[in-house]
Amino acid sequence: MHSSATGWGNGLLGVIIFSGSLPATRVAVGGFSALFLTSVRAVIAALIGVAVLGLLRQAWPQRKDLASLAIVAIGVVVGFPLLTALALQHITSAHSIVFIGLLPLSTAIFGVLRGGERPQPMFWLFAVLGSATVAGFALSNDGTASLRGDLLMVAAIVLCGLGYAEGAALSRRLGGWQVISWALLLALPLMVPLAVWTWPPDWSGVGAPAWIGLAYVSVFSMFVGFIFWYRGLAIGGIARVGQLQQLQPFFGLALAGLLLREPVAWSMIAATALVVACVFFARRFA
Repeated sequence: MHSSATGWGNGLLGVIIFSGSLPATRVAVGGFSALFLTSVRAVIAALIGVAVLGLLRQAWPQRKDLASLAIVAIGVVVGFPLLTALALQHITSAHSIVFIGLLPLSTAIFGVLRGGERPQPMFWLFAVLGSATVAGFALSNDGTASLRGDLLMVAAIVLCGLGYAEGAALSRRLGGWQVISWALLLALPLMVPLAVWTWPPDWSGVGAPAWIGLAYVSVFSMFVGFIFWYRGLAIGGIARVGQLQQLQPFFGLALAGLLLREPVAWSMIAATALVVACVFFARRFA
């Protein structure tokens, strides 16, 4: 019971932190290109991770872990940040956020494929129902759809689910913050040249909101959030704790409404209640 509560508590903290990622990215792409934002946030987070690894004298990962770390890097260090930044050039943050509700299903599927988990059939029923609720909410409450933006978000969700599941399985052996730190370090040789290549020629047009957005996605979205998220998944189970991601769109929509002044429909409350029920029942059958 203690392990379950700890896993869910850490997972919820991770979800709350990640909820600010898309609004912050939306603001940041107003001042930076998608490629520069993706690369520089990874570089900043990698420097933090390397400092913590060195300070705490962590042992190097084994050679057999490199393939898994590469998958984590492709999924959450490169793929998801880049694809969402590109998507947010075509759709609003409110529209993009609701796609995050599909992450639990993506994470659960890859948890089965990569983590060896076997949730009960009823789990899949509630997972699909929760994801369908979020998808229906997106279609019925937003008129700013873009096919390109939507496809980019779907691709981002697939890669992110893979990175989450792979990182969670690896966290059982290496530790949550260690996994994201090593993944960031592994991606650093690619991210540094990319950051230099996409370096803005003129910084005068970059306002304070863009800098704040960059700081948030670099420190919290790219590093701090993973400390709690991977630990929660490793302790509580990938498929089980992963269902908390269905709450992330609604946390994110609240932030989008408060920070970006984007309208939030009243039906958000009803959809949230249904999603919470789906998370509760999915947890029982995971």
